Amino acid sequence: NTRELFVQAFNEMRDSVDRGFEPKDIDALYVGNAASELWETQTTIGGMCADWIGSVPKPATKIEDACASSQVAIREGIMGIASGMYDIVLAGGTEKMTDLPVDETTLTIASAADTLYECSAGFTFPGMYAAMAVAHMHEYGTTPDDLMKVAIKNHNNGALNPQAHFPLSIRDVMERRIAKAKETGQPIPSWADEVEFLRDPRFNPPVAWPLMLFDCCPVTDGAACVLLVAEEIARSFTDTPIY
Repeated sequence: NTRELFVQAFNEMRDSVDRGFEPKDIDALYVGNAASELWETQTTIGGMCADWIGSVPKPATKIEDACASSQVAIREGIMGIASGMYDIVLAGGTEKMTDLPVDETTLTIASAADTLYECSAGFTFPGMYAAMAVAHMHEYGTTPDDLMKVAIKNHNNGALNPQAHFPLSIRDVMERRIAKAKETGQPIPSWADEVEFLRDPRFNPPVAWPLMLFDCCPVTDGAACVLLVAEEIARSFTDTPIY
């Protein structure tokens, strides 16, 4: 569940702090979470996470801002330190999205849209972002190939994270497809590069044009957190703080 994922991320982060710290040292906790009420029928995730990492009775706040929830949690933590109220803040986020059937998953994600105007017009999130992409194409002359290069860049970045849901670059995926074709005696694809692979609708079908399969994020589970501290005490935790 969401809190278990957050505890795992917290423990890994804690192990990475050179000089260590104790949960009781944390002055406040901000947890980004978009819709645990719908994913798991569980509210008050901030307090649950505080309980499970051992920072009670320090204040814990859940931040809900759709896809930006965790980033806003970090922003709130930074503001808490900048205000002088806190010296040590834990901020991050957690989501458990894979337990619901497809129709309930679609509804839960759609709940972040404007139900009065966007959902009533038939928009799903892929459809909404596709409309934005088409508008960008109309305004700036962007092409589908430009979007494919963004997908290649994003997947290259994802491949650098061993805990990514799909830690593969587009080239990795392409080469696996070629290897499988050879192994099974199928015709060998003749893609010259990643862009040609992404142009192939057999392996990169449209989701909501111009967005194709590899443009879209998967439904997934995960968590992450970061320790924020006041600048004057940063070297109490590590010799190499990130400012």
